[in-house]
Amino acid sequence: VVTQMRELDIQCRDIMQDIEYHQDIYSKEVEGVTKKKALMSIQRALIRCQEIGDEKLGLMAVIADHIENRQRQLEQDRENLDPTSSREIEREEQPLTIVTQSRPVKTEEKVDKVPMKRQRRQKTTSESITKEEEKKEMIPDKGPKKKKKRKASKKEQAPASPIEPPIDPDEPIYCLCQQVSYGEMIGCDNDVCDIEWFHFNCVGLVNKPKGKWFCPNCRGENSKVMRKFDK
Repeated sequence: VVTQMRELDIQCRDIMQDIEYHQDIYSKEVEGVTKKKALMSIQRALIRCQEIGDEKLGLMAVIADHIENRQRQLEQDRENLDPTSSREIEREEQPLTIVTQSRPVKTEEKVDKVPMKRQRRQKTTSESITKEEEKKEMIPDKGPKKKKKRKASKKEQAPASPIEPPIDPDEPIYCLCQQVSYGEMIGCDNDVCDIEWFHFNCVGLVNKPKGKWFCPNCRGENSKVMRKFDK
């Protein structure tokens, strides 16, 4: 996992250098084909950076799970080796907690574990107390309060609907499908191509081909040869 994290960091650095290179071209060039290609390269690089960030978050979750499993295993091994140690610790700590109370009070057996996963798994004692009180209030009553409970659970379970980002009406469109740029795209090597850029799935590509590539409107017998246009 650590090796994968390092590889992703190297890829991210290379992409950032590529972004700086195309940014210089975009700022120096006047409106034209070269400036559009530089902008498309920057957009693809930013999308790839976001994908790398998502992959790194997934690896971090794997590392956190592994650490928590190891910690749990060590605790279990310690209890198997010396099962009486936890009881002796309770006896030593019990006189310190009993000061003015008539009945013995159980001390906490273990210190709270350091949270290793996402914050949504954490529960504080105050939250657990309030939930127990809510359950006690709802058990004896019938009718309307049950409905309120169902409504409250529905509200808690309903995920927040994602807000779609606004679409810029001035954003240029490309490809045979006449859509904006997204995902993997390839540029036609014909300098006078009207469309210039195409989505991989619209032209039947999975990986970027080697050498020159011409779109269906500009190709000849195959995608490596440009069609001869009438003068």
